[in-house]
Order: sequence, then structure tokens, then C-alpha cells
Amino acid sequence: MLQDRSEAGEGAAVRYAYKASLVGSAHQFELTGDGLSWRVAGRSGMWDYADISAVKLSYRPVSMQQQRFRADIDNARGGRIAILSTTWQTATLVAPQGHLYRDFIVELHRRMQAAGSTARLTGGLGPKTYTAALAVLAWLAVAMIGLLVMALMTSNWTGALFLLGFAALFAWQVGGFVSRNRPRHYSFDQLPDALLPEADRNRAQ
Repeated sequence: MLQDRSEAGEGAAVRYAYKASLVGSAHQFELTGDGLSWRVAGRSGMWDYADISAVKLSYRPVSMQQQRFRADIDNARGGRIAILSTTWQTATLVAPQGHLYRDFIVELHRRMQAAGSTARLTGGLGPKTYTAALAVLAWLAVAMIGLLVMALMTSNWTGALFLLGFAALFAWQVGGFVSRNRPRHYSFDQLPDALLPEADRNRAQ
């Protein structure tokens, strides 16, 4: 909903906010000279950048918004907050705010690195979940190939075309989710582009 960077220089505050649902107030975050300040569901806190123990980036599309990304941030004391790249505006509209989210996440990593952070930086699904997803995809692929062969053998061209169209749509949506969410570790210098919204080229210019 909002990102603001003042002209004060290196320690300038950077703000980001989103609504996780139509009910309740916006989740608000701010990168300050002292650390990551957050206010979520009536709770608030300030985490020193060096005290952030883990950041996990992932791609989380939903039916109302395919371009949806998420960052889970853990504190050394056991706290966790989540930051989403979309915000609820109406009962039927979940709006993307990709470049604002990307700028905030990139700046968070930069400040963590400057503070000497040793946080664990990971992306995608957990290894076990990812393996299970691949197994399900393989099973579905075998089943669909079998149906396609049967349709061709019986000259059911309409059925064959339907299966091919469904397979293409399935590969585009589910395949994209699985490929983006491959388990990985990354560094402060190389954030995974697949787990961040595309950069705004107009802003970069």
C-alpha cells in the first residue's frame, strides 16, 4: 500500500504496508536506522537487523492473484512475521504491489548485510514438500498420457484436444509454481529473481 523513502540518505526510513484481508487494519513495516519495525494485528515490535535469524522467500499464487509473493522473517527470539506482495482492496479485488514489495525486501537484505547478519536465507518449498509435489506431478503426468493414448487409439480427437489443452494449462500454472519454488539457499548479494516480482524497468531508468 505504501512505501516511502526520505531524502535523509543511508539511514532513511523505508515503509511498506498491505492488508491481509478486508477485516482489520493493514500490516505495517518500516526499515529504520535501529532495525525492522513492524505492527501486525495489534502487536508491534522492533527487531535489530542482526537479530533476524532467517528469511524465507516463496511464490504463493492464489485464484484471485497469480503474481503473489511472500517473505517469512524469523527473529532469534522465536518471533515470525510474514510480508505479502498483494493487498486486499475490495471483496473481489486483491491488488499486486510488486515493485513496492521488491524494493522493500531488497533493501531489508541490504541493511541486514550491512549489520553483519548471519541469517539463514532460503527460498521455495521445504525439501520434503517439494519432493512430494514432484511425485504427485509425475503421477498425474503418467495418468494424463495414458488417457491421451486411449483417446488417440479410439480416434476421439475432441477428447485428445481437450487433454492437450488441459495439460498445457496445468503445466503453465502448477509447473510454474513448482519450478519457482525449488528449494534453495541464496546470499545477500544474489536474491532469487524467481521468488520476487519483476523489477519495474521504468523506475530503474
